[in-house]
Amino acid sequence: MAEKKVSTTVYITKAQAERLKQLHARTKVPIAEYIREGIDLVLKAHADKLPGQLTLVE
Repeated sequence: MAEKKVSTTVYITKAQAERLKQLHARTKVPIAEYIREGIDLVLKAHADKLPGQLTLVE
């Protein structure tokens, strides 16, 4: 079952919007999916700054 999505507003540059449109035109993947993928990359890169369960061995 797909996870429920939350609506938000994100401002991007005209160049970013144009490149995302071009990417969508070639791949038919929704632009929103690329934006979610980018957010996941940022969250992964900064996971050490997010609260979470500590491991037993560090």
